[in-house]
Amino acid sequence: MRKQLATAALLLAATLGSQAQQKPSLAPKDKTQASPRLSPVQERAKRLSDQMVRDLRLNGYQATRLRAINEDKVAKMAAIERKNAGNNKLIDEQCQGVCKERDQELQAVLSNEQYSDYYSSRSAFYKFDRDYASRSANTSETFINSVQNPSPASSGAVIAPARTTSTQTR
Repeated sequence: MRKQLATAALLLAATLGSQAQQKPSLAPKDKTQASPRLSPVQERAKRLSDQMVRDLRLNGYQATRLRAINEDKVAKMAAIERKNAGNNKLIDEQCQGVCKERDQELQAVLSNEQYSDYYSSRSAFYKFDRDYASRSANTSETFINSVQNPSPASSGAVIAPARTTSTQTR
């Protein structure tokens, strides 16, 4: 009996030891789950950052810092745009202040040559961002309007019986 008990304990210890040494198997990733979406502000900051990274030829560290800076500044500009909707002059004035903050922060991240390139292209980057913001705002307004006021006639859709196709014999 003792021998059997010792054998069982040894077998149990060996089994537990081998299981502890095995790496846990990774479950296959469920590809049916939706990937997390970025908020409109994050998407806007990402697009601007991607453009700047390409144009200024930034390294990984610089790109990471630029993305953080742009996410902060774009969030501030989006808040200004929401707060002052319809008053483009005030929006531009306040957004220029946010852009000056970005200028100071980027000066610490970019090389002298990169900063010089950035500084000379600021208006193009600002226009790129504003164009994207206005396009996405128009798209959102159109979508919301189409959901709130569905009108199949205005969409050009026509409801008609299905067409029958004749089979041709050769």
